[in-house]
Amino acid sequence: MGRPPLLFLLLITLSLAPSTKSQTTNTQNVTSINIGALYTFNSVIGRAAKWAIEMALEDVNSDHTILPGTKLNLLSQDTNCSGFLATVEALQVLEKNVVAIIGPQSSGGSHVLSQVANSLQVPLLSFSATDPTLSSLEFPYFLRAAQSDLFQMRAIADIVDFFQWREVTAIYVDDDYGRNGIAALGDELAQRRAKISYKASFGQAADLTEITDLLLRVNLLESRVYVLHVNPDSGLTVFSVAQKLGMTGSGYVWIVTDWLAAVLDSNEYGLGYGYKLVGADPEVFNLIQGSIVLRCHTPDSDLRKKFVSRWRNKTGNTSSGPGLNAYSLYAYDSVWLVARAIDQYLKTNGNNVNFSTDPKLHDVNGSTLHLAMLKIFNGGKGLLENMLSTNFTGVTGQVQFGPSRDLIQPAYDIINVLSTGSRLIGYWSNYSGLTVVSPEILYQEPHNLSGESRKLYDVMWPGETTQRPRGWVFPNNGQPLRIGVPNKGSFKQFVSRGSYSESNSNASGYCIDVFNAAIKLLPYPVPCSFVLIGNGTGNPVYNDIINMVAQNKLDAAVGDFAIVKNRTKTVDFTQPYAEAGMVILAPVKHQSSSAWAFLKPFTLPMWCVIGAFFILVGIVIWILEHRRNDEFRGTPREQIATIFWFSFSTMFFAHRQNTVSVLGRLVLIVWLFVVLIITSSYTASLTSILTVQQLTTGITGLDSLIASRDPIGYQVGKFVKNYLMEELSIPESRLVPLSTMEDFANALKRGPQGGGVAAIVDERPYIEIFLSTYCNDFRIVGQEFTREGWGFAFQRDSPLAVDLSTAILTLSETGELQRIHDQWLSTKACGSEDTDIGASRLSLKSFWGLFLISGAVCLLALIIYFVKLFVQYKKHYKKSSDTTEDQAAPSNNMLPCGKQQQKQSKHLASFSSSFRDLIELWNTKEEDLKKKKRASGEMSSKSSGHGSLTSQHSVD
Repeated sequence: MGRPPLLFLLLITLSLAPSTKSQTTNTQNVTSINIGALYTFNSVIGRAAKWAIEMALEDVNSDHTILPGTKLNLLSQDTNCSGFLATVEALQVLEKNVVAIIGPQSSGGSHVLSQVANSLQVPLLSFSATDPTLSSLEFPYFLRAAQSDLFQMRAIADIVDFFQWREVTAIYVDDDYGRNGIAALGDELAQRRAKISYKASFGQAADLTEITDLLLRVNLLESRVYVLHVNPDSGLTVFSVAQKLGMTGSGYVWIVTDWLAAVLDSNEYGLGYGYKLVGADPEVFNLIQGSIVLRCHTPDSDLRKKFVSRWRNKTGNTSSGPGLNAYSLYAYDSVWLVARAIDQYLKTNGNNVNFSTDPKLHDVNGSTLHLAMLKIFNGGKGLLENMLSTNFTGVTGQVQFGPSRDLIQPAYDIINVLSTGSRLIGYWSNYSGLTVVSPEILYQEPHNLSGESRKLYDVMWPGETTQRPRGWVFPNNGQPLRIGVPNKGSFKQFVSRGSYSESNSNASGYCIDVFNAAIKLLPYPVPCSFVLIGNGTGNPVYNDIINMVAQNKLDAAVGDFAIVKNRTKTVDFTQPYAEAGMVILAPVKHQSSSAWAFLKPFTLPMWCVIGAFFILVGIVIWILEHRRNDEFRGTPREQIATIFWFSFSTMFFAHRQNTVSVLGRLVLIVWLFVVLIITSSYTASLTSILTVQQLTTGITGLDSLIASRDPIGYQVGKFVKNYLMEELSIPESRLVPLSTMEDFANALKRGPQGGGVAAIVDERPYIEIFLSTYCNDFRIVGQEFTREGWGFAFQRDSPLAVDLSTAILTLSETGELQRIHDQWLSTKACGSEDTDIGASRLSLKSFWGLFLISGAVCLLALIIYFVKLFVQYKKHYKKSSDTTEDQAAPSNNMLPCGKQQQKQSKHLASFSSSFRDLIELWNTKEEDLKKKKRASGEMSSKSSGHGSLTSQHSVD
């Protein structure tokens, strides 16, 4: 709705501004209370609201529990769809000391009258003004018993996101209701990475010609998802024009706000509330077939069923009476909300209602506006607080205001219009999002807004198809896509200037053929125009081309564009059509052989340690096996030969001596494992030294590249320079730009000493093309250290990026992508890569862990062996020796001094004798020792028996 003239508004605002002068207060006990009602009687919403308000007033006055002894009077005024008349009618109502006003019906009228309500402190309660901005603190005396369009636009944004559309076209009436509602939609879509691509507005008084021109412009655009947010009284006109223009057929999507539900419900076309299809016009449903319509959700309660039954009886269920819609239910609850608030107010204030007059409110220059009759409602703030705190169950469900001064638990029915009626496909609520379960059930469950919980039933789209529309088409305005193509001076196999006579295009190459093949798979034509960027001699800066796409100077960029992090922030890429990780290219030289090449696999310290361990292990095995194994016994010369033969024969696993001790076998097993590793490494290293090439710069991979201070080459124009500087922290002074393959080769051959580079970092496809020409002198070293790919760049949220990604996957699955690759990039084999590069000599650093383990096992085995040997010696030698000495020698105290010195000398001799006994024990074969023990035991037994027999004879 439009606003009244500026001069008139200024006059009212100045007249109603709060005064600082004294006021006259009129206090009275009341038996009746006046409330106002402002709406358009002859409108879709107004006709139904009039009946609902009258029914509510009748119910309130007949209910003795509400306003006992006080009658509620209703003063209704027709605003006639005019903001100016709404203001005039409101002033006339306010002259009659009303304490609250139900209305206005329109959002535009609510903006104007809210200023008047602020001054006179008269609360406004609208049942149909849904502009989201009316909830702001600028309008403290404005409330609404309907849902804010903020939630309706949130529901629409969820629907758009559910069907994975990224752009919509908004068609709306250009007033506060339309503009602010669409602004809220734009904010909600932005949170879901979608947007309004075009806003198509028309005035309230627009005729068919203006609407037709508007829809013609809309039809030329790319988006085919339309959000229609207009007034109920003119909305079907838009559909009528759209049908004539062919915009309601297959491929189009119409999402309509709740105005259409109000129209269909009011005309009894069967969207709900228990109505039958009485007088339903098939032409109306043909106009809107396939549309998705939102309607304010009201619980299917017994209270609502009784009200619907009363409504049907009152109207006779005929076309003569208005149909019941959601706004008529809100209007009914609005009267009850005001009545309950007034009842609480009167109970709190002793049944008194106070109005004040202000001397500043007077007629200006003899005006007949009767401004002096306007009074300030002193209890307006208290009544407003009562209204905000009211909580009851009405025909629309729970009526209660939240912290934002909007009704709690906003919810909408989502309806799909068919050619013969309508079908409920789901619900939306601010609590649970999209769902097929009634909000009343979900309110009892834990809060869940996850993507997995979103669900709707199948939709019958325009054209009576169940296939989800793509939501966009190529713009029908005759302008081809502007495709930026780098015009390079090198690596022209990927992209280069084409010949019209050959390819009917000004660009050619591997990347261009992949793009053209993918475009042919799209189910719609896409005219393209290639725009060459660069002079063809040097490489253009690829980031500049990407920025041109982001700045709408180009629609897309096709070529060897790497998909890297910084670029994805400004454009959208397709699925990668080629792998293009970065690698390092370095020069190599052929290694000449020599007579002593067999010594090169190991360094000198490594050879020394290997030899020492061979001897050490041989000695350890000889010690452990000497007492038990005849093969490790013999003359000293034979035993020394056995040690060396056994130890070095393990190199070839050809040792013939068997180990019989557990400790010896343990040491041997560990040592054979070490020998296996050493021999395998020696064989591989010697093979590499004798057969392959050696690096000339010492760069073997990424780590050595970063650690060195040598210059590094990169392909000019590509992202490699930024990557080396930003990700690897390589100073720019080390980076050398190169353009052509000849530049690559010359810089590598010269090397750092000759003003060239030590290595080149570039993407693998370029290096493979380079090596197909320069195969013998250069190689890839190290591993591929990034995993990016090449893709086609489009503007953000372009649906072409998604469709082309699907086409690229199809090319890959059918083998066409590989065929195009082989056609342009088939190169001769250049041998292996990393395996062709000679390794460095193997040092002790690589094997010290093995030697440490082997040495530790040897030491542990020797400790265990000698402990057991000492225990055996002490048991069999030391004991007998000590016993003999104790029996033969007298006590030291009984000996003279000379005798004691002789005793000490004997102890020294005894120690020497014990060491010889220990050596003798170790040198004695265990089997011989056991035989000796058995013989000694038998002799002891015989001696003991002979002694006993002699004693017996003596006794006798």
